[in-house]
Amino acid sequence: MKNIKYLWIALFFIGSACNGDFTDLTPLGGITTGNYWQTEEDAINAANGLYQHWDSDHLFGRGIMYLIAASDDFHQGRIDAAASAIRNFQATGQEGRIAQIYPLFYTVIQRANTILRYVPAMDINPEIKNRVLGEAYFARAHAYIWLAPRFGDHRAGIPIVTVENMDDVRFTRPPHVLDNYRLIEQDLLKAVEMLPYFTSYAANELGRAHKDAAYAYLAKNAMYWAAHENNKWADVVTYADMVINSPTDRKLINTGNPSEDFASVFYVNNNFSSEYVYSTVSSKERGQILPGVMLENTGWGLYNGWGTFSPTLELYNAFEPGDARKKATLLEFGDEFSFLGNERRYYSGNSWTGIQFNKYMHPYSFPQDVHLNPNGDYPTTDLNTPLIRFAEVLLMKAEALIMQGQNGDEPINLVRARAGLSPKAGATLADLKQERRVELAGEYADRHLDLVRWKDAQAAYSRPATGRNHSNKTNPDSGFDVYETWPARDFNPAVHHVWPIPPNTLSVSGIAQNQGW
Repeated sequence: MKNIKYLWIALFFIGSACNGDFTDLTPLGGITTGNYWQTEEDAINAANGLYQHWDSDHLFGRGIMYLIAASDDFHQGRIDAAASAIRNFQATGQEGRIAQIYPLFYTVIQRANTILRYVPAMDINPEIKNRVLGEAYFARAHAYIWLAPRFGDHRAGIPIVTVENMDDVRFTRPPHVLDNYRLIEQDLLKAVEMLPYFTSYAANELGRAHKDAAYAYLAKNAMYWAAHENNKWADVVTYADMVINSPTDRKLINTGNPSEDFASVFYVNNNFSSEYVYSTVSSKERGQILPGVMLENTGWGLYNGWGTFSPTLELYNAFEPGDARKKATLLEFGDEFSFLGNERRYYSGNSWTGIQFNKYMHPYSFPQDVHLNPNGDYPTTDLNTPLIRFAEVLLMKAEALIMQGQNGDEPINLVRARAGLSPKAGATLADLKQERRVELAGEYADRHLDLVRWKDAQAAYSRPATGRNHSNKTNPDSGFDVYETWPARDFNPAVHHVWPIPPNTLSVSGIAQNQGW
């Protein structure tokens, strides 16, 4: 039974390596655990499999974004019963939009565990061995950091699966999510020891796990942990500083031109800029669907956008006057922009709020054959999707300093200066919340999870979402009325601070559902 199990794993995660981008995965045949795990190429191929699902529609394509879209920054962009159930906190966990998030991340965990079981005994180049093991520790921690704060809490964590128990078919939930955070920290500290710096990778290996990314996630893990144990805020500062002071010269893109600098963070040519910390690598034919998900539904008849998510008027109004991030983040009626190589002015016959996310539009500004999938039915691009940016590292440090009664002005003001805003003196937690909202809007930083950990979700969701109803939806100069696009929602902080675990997973693993779902 075990041999069949590992053969199944091998057949799914072994991909081609050495030639081309490491994310181009081609299954190999005739593989068993008896004849695999022999060569350096075997180890590299196994590590490649850790990244295989990242372009999945169910994860960073848009699956996780459905959970983030429960926040006050988003409006569900199309009629979709499953997405509405998620946003209204009435989900069962079995909705097709989100049902694969939990099991797919556990697939990554199992792949990481398989590497950690077999690679240590391999007689291969020590540098490659260390890197592959570092990637496995990182991947396991990375999977858990997406799962633990969304599905685990003070009543029960989520199952801890390591090399020691990976052959089990039934699992138990640890008594507290802190058990998950401890494992994440342990794994990332091992990853830090084993992984190289980003700058040591060849061009065709960019996107692999690296030392700075591990430190950034150590800071984020400590931030989640600090919601339960206040002393972890000091660790947020320590780990954030390891990224800030990295020999890889991490820094914000800031040329002194606010109207361009923030927008350029999301340009294809800046996929691996000084601000890059960790992203999902994308390409035209095999890439992230998120930019297409955010694009106007049907793309004005020119290229197929999906229009899945729209920004709320509340997000639009959250930006301070003079904040250059507003136009870089949002498109409103009348805004000039380039689409498929031609200048046009924005209007929308589909957006329920009259606004569109602009943050991921750069690849669509060129002629179609430059950055876009020639298959318009699946509008992927070669724009990488950021998972954690240098700006977020600065804001995590600022929050940690403020939460310890210290001054967080310096990191906050670095972010504000790039946006063309005046500095803060004696920045408060409210100031920090504002900066996270407008800097990271529409990103995987997760506004919903921020509101939950700040205990602001119940109040935020008790207010309806609003948008602009334009009288002529094909006229960029059309007037509008403000109207309610989504009613107030009943968020119960004793239940809805976590999401339901998919029922199919419960039946297979033997664990209990989150209380109240």
